[in-house]
Amino acid sequence: QVQLVESGGGLVQAGGSLRLSCAASGRTFSSYAMAWFRQAPGNKRESVAGISWNGGNTYYADSVKGRFTISRDNAKNTVYLQMNSLKPEDTAVYYCAALVGFTVDPGTSLGADRDVRFWGQGTQVTVSS
Repeated sequence: QVQLVESGGGLVQAGGSLRLSCAASGRTFSSYAMAWFRQAPGNKRESVAGISWNGGNTYYADSVKGRFTISRDNAKNTVYLQMNSLKPEDTAVYYCAALVGFTVDPGTSLGADRDVRFWGQGTQVTVSS
């Protein structure tokens, strides 16, 4: 069992930056690939970024490439999402997820139903125009 707690969300103006953190409990954190998903009102939950167990592979949705960076620190049991050049369309609840496998494919999006083993509770990100 892995418990995930997100932090770092908030209100920011368009063009600004936020850094989300996800702290994981349990000694098996380093064996999981991790990801960030987001869900805006009325929309499906979509994958934003993913990272393999050792940070060697990453995946990004086209909508965030070049603006967001996912990273992890296995010594701290934490995964991060650095979000720069934020846009109003980035407004959503952001969820941290521990994935079923230990790696991600840079060219393949992640499925909320297919690929996630554990979810965090979510943190709200609001970008004002």
